[in-house]
Amino acid sequence: QVQVVESGGGLVQPGGSLRLSCAASGIIFSLYALGWYRQAPGKQRELVATITSGGSGNYADSVKGRFTISRDNSKNTVYLQMNTLKPEDTAVYYCSAQWGSLSHWGQGTQVTVSS
Repeated sequence: QVQVVESGGGLVQPGGSLRLSCAASGIIFSLYALGWYRQAPGKQRELVATITSGGSGNYADSVKGRFTISRDNSKNTVYLQMNTLKPEDTAVYYCSAQWGSLSHWGQGTQVTVSS
């Protein structure tokens, strides 16, 4: 059974930092491309960052220079380091694992940026 579980969300002040983690089980983790997406209230889900099986990262323009995606295949975990957070980063953040036509999603973790 495949499980994808996000953690690390919470309330942070503008300018602060958070690190999200996503642990996956039941898959050959090293084969999968991994991604972080987010969905704010009333908006569509959007791509935040992705990382290939080879470790190459890609970012939405809105987070470039502030967010960093990384993976640890030994721990079956992908991370999203978020710095200089802004109120517009407030959303539910979702992790995905994709390989070919296979796609697995977590339940999401809430990130709220507010003073």
